[in-house]
Amino acid sequence: MKAKEFSFRARAGSLRFAFNGIKEFFRQEHNARIHLAATIAVVIAACWLRLSGTEIILLVIVTGFVWSAEIFNTSIERIMDFISPEHKPEVKLIKDLAAAAVFISALIAFITGAIIFIPKLF
Repeated sequence: MKAKEFSFRARAGSLRFAFNGIKEFFRQEHNARIHLAATIAVVIAACWLRLSGTEIILLVIVTGFVWSAEIFNTSIERIMDFISPEHKPEVKLIKDLAAAAVFISALIAFITGAIIFIPKLF
């Protein structure tokens, strides 16, 4: 099978799909708004406390990890609801595991933020 040739037009189309996904994520998911508020608070605190480049990079990484985990969690929940609208223990486990991934990523982000921000505040 021959690979398709590279095309800027095709790449632009892929970006449109991604931006549409982000738009729908904000439109349909309440947790997106919670994550946005937390992200804005982190950005404001980072500017106010004049964090180092390394500290900012760490916060960007863990924040991006939380956003990615939440989007994957939402995707998994939607897929499972589509595949199996009725309540099944197997589906519940899959959805619980996806939610646990978000929780773990948010916990790691919180710990990272605490390590960075607490010494600067006290």
